[in-house]
Amino acid sequence: MTQNVPQKAALSRARFEERFFGVARWIVIAFLAVITLLPFYYMVLLSLKPIDALLLDPGSLWISAKDFTLSTYQDVLRSTDDGGQGFLKFLVNSALVSLGTVALTLVAAVPGAYAVSRLKFFGHRQVSALFLAVYMFPATLLAVPLFVIFAKIGLSSSLVGLAIVYVAQTVPVSIYMLKNYLVTIPASIEEAAALDGCSRLQTVRKVILPLALPSLMATGLYVFMIAWNEFLFALLFLAADPGQWTVSLGLAQLSNGIEVPKTILMAGSVVLTIPVVLLFFAAERLLTEGLTSGADKS
Repeated sequence: MTQNVPQKAALSRARFEERFFGVARWIVIAFLAVITLLPFYYMVLLSLKPIDALLLDPGSLWISAKDFTLSTYQDVLRSTDDGGQGFLKFLVNSALVSLGTVALTLVAAVPGAYAVSRLKFFGHRQVSALFLAVYMFPATLLAVPLFVIFAKIGLSSSLVGLAIVYVAQTVPVSIYMLKNYLVTIPASIEEAAALDGCSRLQTVRKVILPLALPSLMATGLYVFMIAWNEFLFALLFLAADPGQWTVSLGLAQLSNGIEVPKTILMAGSVVLTIPVVLLFFAAERLLTEGLTSGADKS
């Protein structure tokens, strides 16, 4: 009888904890959803209102049918020659820079990560820390020297030069992320490929890269977000040529404009945010696998 008392107490405690954390989980999820989605919802709401309706009731959290308008997005996307803000051109420039940065980064990071995870050389255990140390250098420290170097070679006001600068920033952390995944791939798979007559390059292309697709997707999306949202180097390299501006520079121009309505600014913010959100949801499954890869070292 005395032995049943601790068992009943343990069961009741476990049942209480299960119910408590079951309720607390949904409360936390709801709280995080509200503080995350409410600002974005309000931003979208303002972008769909005319400026006069906003001035009449700035705190309203809904929009009536008579106030609904897409003219703000038309103004944002229309070219400057037609009286708009030219964001369509900015989006194209940002897409070119971001996709180019992702491609160049992965081309450089995949061989580097494979070498660090598979090849034995002097200091290979310390090289990961070295990559992170390089990544932790503040951007403001590198901005002026990089601008001087690229100005001398004629790339200071080009999207190609900006993409190369981004690659220099993203390669170290990309190698670190990919390395953590590649070390979890059993070496026996490569040995089996070698027995089948594959060279090392064929093994990487036909075996390693397909297995590392989740990590490649996660790394590529991370690099894309860095290049898409970056402002300091874009301002330093492209400020003199508005035709080469990225969308972050265009948004900064809107925020500094005195005569630009805030509804136009919110529309520009939505245009800046939507591509990354769509990419995230499109690659959610592979992104989740890639971010959690390398956690299990068994």
